[in-house]
Amino acid sequence: MAPGAARSAKWLSSAPVATFEIEDLLAGLAERERLAPANGIELAYDQIGDPDGTPLLMIMGLATQLIHWDERFCRLFAERGYRVIRFDNRDIGHSTKIEQAGSPGTARMLFGLGEPAYKLSDMALDTVGLLDHLGIDRAHLVGASMGGMIAQTLAIDHPERVRTLTSIMSTTGNRRLGLPRLRAFGTLFAKPPRSREAYAKQAVKTFKVIGSPGYPFDEERFRVMALAAYDRCFYPPGVSRQLHAINSSGDSTRRLRKLRVPALVIHGDSDSLIRPSAGRATARAIPGARLRVLEGMGHDLPPQLWPTLVEEIDANAARAGDTVAAVG
Repeated sequence: MAPGAARSAKWLSSAPVATFEIEDLLAGLAERERLAPANGIELAYDQIGDPDGTPLLMIMGLATQLIHWDERFCRLFAERGYRVIRFDNRDIGHSTKIEQAGSPGTARMLFGLGEPAYKLSDMALDTVGLLDHLGIDRAHLVGASMGGMIAQTLAIDHPERVRTLTSIMSTTGNRRLGLPRLRAFGTLFAKPPRSREAYAKQAVKTFKVIGSPGYPFDEERFRVMALAAYDRCFYPPGVSRQLHAINSSGDSTRRLRKLRVPALVIHGDSDSLIRPSAGRATARAIPGARLRVLEGMGHDLPPQLWPTLVEEIDANAARAGDTVAAVG
C-alpha cells in the first residue's frame, strides 16, 4: 500500500465525511465533467487520477449518478495509480434521456413485461462507446447493484474490453434468488416527491432501510448527497426505464459460466435489497471468482469499508497480468 493510501485508510476508519467537503468536491466535478458520444447517445463522465494510469471504470446502479461513487473513495484508487472513470448511465444525471420511450407501468417494470426502451446489453454497449471515446482498449470494471449487472453483461458481450470484473451487491438476474425483504422492496416503488427537501428526506428514509446496519448511519451525509443529486438532475421517468431494463434482461447465469476473467464478487451479509444469496450465486456462476461477504454491510458503501473494498478490488486487478478476458 502506498503511504498516501495508508494515511487515507487510517483517516476513513475513524472519521465521518464532512458535508461541506462533499459540496467542495462537487464543485470540483463541475470543472472536470465532460460528455462523450457513445452508442448513439451522450454519457456524462468524470476522470480522477493519472490520465496514463491503469483504467478503472466505475458503473453505478439504479437511480444513482456518478456522484454516488464518492470522490474520496475514487481517490483511494487514484493513489494506487488507477485512472478512475465514473459516469452517468443513460437516463440519469447529465447523460442522454430516452424521453421518446415514455414511462413503463408498474406491472411492466416489476415483471419485465412488454418491450423495454433498452436492456442491460444496450447499457453495456454504452460503456464500450465511452471506452472508445477515451481511447481505452481494456479496463478493470467495478459495478455496484445494477452497475454490477451492466459490468457482468459487458464482460459477457465484449470480453476483449475487460481486464477484470468486480460485481458489488449485485445479481445474475435469476428472479428466484436474492429477492428483497418486504420493506426494502417498497423502496423501489415509492412515488418520487417533487420538492427538493422531500426528495432528500425520502433518500434518507430509503437508506435507513437498505443501508448497512453494522456501521453508523450518517444521516447528514446521505441528505447532502441527495440534495446534490436532485440539483444535478431530478428525472423519475429514467429510473422506471432503468428498472424495466433490469427486469427485462433475463438470467445471465449460463453465460457467466463461460467467462474467463479474474472476477471478484462483493456482497454485504445484511443487504435487504439484493440478498446475499444473489452474490453467492454470481460467484458460483463465474469460474474462479472470489467471493467476499462483508459483515454488517447492506446495500450501500459505508466509508468505514472503503479501505477493505479498495484492497479487494486492487488485489483482483493484480490477478489480470497480461491476460485478456475471453469467452470460451
